[in-house]
Amino acid sequence: MSEQPPTLDDEIAIYQREFHDLDPQVEKVVNALSRLDRRMNVAYGRQLATLGLRNAEWEVLKELVMVGDPYQLWPSTIAKRLGLTPAAMTHRVDRMEAEGLVTRERDPDNRVRVIIGLTREGRGKWLEVMRLATTFEEELLQDLDPGERATLGDLLTRLLRRVEAAQPDALGRLTDLD
Repeated sequence: MSEQPPTLDDEIAIYQREFHDLDPQVEKVVNALSRLDRRMNVAYGRQLATLGLRNAEWEVLKELVMVGDPYQLWPSTIAKRLGLTPAAMTHRVDRMEAEGLVTRERDPDNRVRVIIGLTREGRGKWLEVMRLATTFEEELLQDLDPGERATLGDLLTRLLRRVEAAQPDALGRLTDLD
């Protein structure tokens, strides 16, 4: 018994041995994407940790930056976009507010609601993460020329569109990750 997991090609050969109706080309693409996703998530997680962030916090920072200046959203909007329960969202915001990454203020148009806003420190953390991620991503794609990068991007986008159309609720999670 080896402590090392099988290589991608070995895994597909095992699948073919055990399940004869398998299309090895399809399986290679899907398993390569899955393995790449896992390893990229680990790499991004390590980068976040060096900056004192968790993925949960990064997700909120990203949502706030995506809406643009003044970088504000209702917690319910962020929760919906991230597929979180209100309780999980509250937990994240509590942590992030204590760390100075976000603010929580009453909505001037509806005093019952609150608005989550990005602080200068939160935006600075977001920029630090982006700098690290950009370096990692450039290294990841260094063996592909610009044409190959464009083709790969187009192909992956087509796959993503198909999954999004078939699984429109896949943004949400089965359980909260906090």
